[in-house]
Amino acid sequence: MNSSSQTLIARGAWRPALVMAAIALAGFGFLYSASVASLGGLLFPQQSTGSLIVRDGRPIASRWVAQPFADARYFQSRPSAANYDPMAAAGSNQALTNPDLIATVDAAVAAIAAREGITPADVPPDLATRSGSGLDPHISPDAARVQIARVAKARGVPERAVAVLVDRATEAPQFGVLGQPRVNVVALNLALDALP
Repeated sequence: MNSSSQTLIARGAWRPALVMAAIALAGFGFLYSASVASLGGLLFPQQSTGSLIVRDGRPIASRWVAQPFADARYFQSRPSAANYDPMAAAGSNQALTNPDLIATVDAAVAAIAAREGITPADVPPDLATRSGSGLDPHISPDAARVQIARVAKARGVPERAVAVLVDRATEAPQFGVLGQPRVNVVALNLALDALP
């Protein structure tokens, strides 16, 4: 085979490869993504836009992203290694034996015990530790219950009224078996704001 034949064969091999690459890029890179996003928007309109909670025409939170609550009138979320920023979602990446992590958790336990008027042994672990994403909007029912007295006192309402809201906000494990019972802090705090 001479060099001109090899050039023709090589030139002929490029064209189908480029056409196939363009089809794959357009089909899988654009059309597939656009169709799945559109279908998701049709089937799950609230979830596809971030499950935003809107009040007075303004989005104030997402049901699935934790946020900080500093006021004593509100239940507190889990600590966040990402400062509650969805664009920086991350855990601490520290091992359980890391002295810095141990010191951070010990300090958090002491601060929570002082804030809630309980012993350090009674502080639920999820109030002092960060979730893997740093954005977990849920706390355990125990973590919510230790905050009831503080929230009720700060709001000037009976503890029983706040306890009822915690019970109503407690979600069962998904499908009855996946995960643990949990309380969405944002939803609970919004229910608190709706108290008369």
